[in-house]
Amino acid sequence: MISNLAYIHPDAKLGNNVTVEPFAYIAGDVVIGDDCWIGPGAVIHDGARIGKGNRIHTAASIACLPQDLKFAGEVTTAEIGDYNDIREYVTISRGTASRGKTVVGSNNLLMAYVHIAHDDVVGNRCVIANRVSLAGEVEVGDWVVIGGHVAVHQWVHIGDHAMLQGGALVGQDIPPYIIVSNEGSRYAGINKIGLSRRGFTPEQITAIHDTCRILFQSDLNYLSACEKAEQELPQSPERDYLINFIRSSKRGVCKPYGSSR
Repeated sequence: MISNLAYIHPDAKLGNNVTVEPFAYIAGDVVIGDDCWIGPGAVIHDGARIGKGNRIHTAASIACLPQDLKFAGEVTTAEIGDYNDIREYVTISRGTASRGKTVVGSNNLLMAYVHIAHDDVVGNRCVIANRVSLAGEVEVGDWVVIGGHVAVHQWVHIGDHAMLQGGALVGQDIPPYIIVSNEGSRYAGINKIGLSRRGFTPEQITAIHDTCRILFQSDLNYLSACEKAEQELPQSPERDYLINFIRSSKRGVCKPYGSSR
């Protein structure tokens, strides 16, 4: 059902069974997949590429212009996957010349007032709570939970299955599987409950715990801790993902547990 009080540019491409509520605005260079719901007053700008089954709520703004002084009007996109729930007043900017696109995967919940900036990449099945702000060129893995009012600095990388406590100010990379405290963005343990819910076996969780114990609680610097973990722990995909994440970090890694290092 498309309301006669909505504006839809004649060049916009809408799939089957799309609902557009009153006062929504859809620009011309837009593609919207099947079974989407576009709520009252939502704005879908040029460059939006939206998959199927998405719900975009009141006053959300998708593919809005980047808030970046280097943006010079280049043609870019914001690409949204399938079955996302994008709540009220969420803003998702399109890309700049840096990457050319902003990407949000599938099955995510973006709560009210979330901001996804230009050239960000957000994975699948993430929960991003109210008023979280991601600066430009941030990368968020799959199954990440970000608590309310978290602010993430430009270029930060957050690994799969990480959990950030509400109010954290994040300026360095967050490795996978861990919980980050809102007090100084420190390691606060592994995301054991989340991992269990997602089907990780006790053996996998033990491998993660043992690796994190060396990485974040041994008082070694991170590169030395990576070497120690490789020497002392059996090889596993979880161990290697953590070690490779830390070694490839460009912004440095969040603070270890209870250390002044």
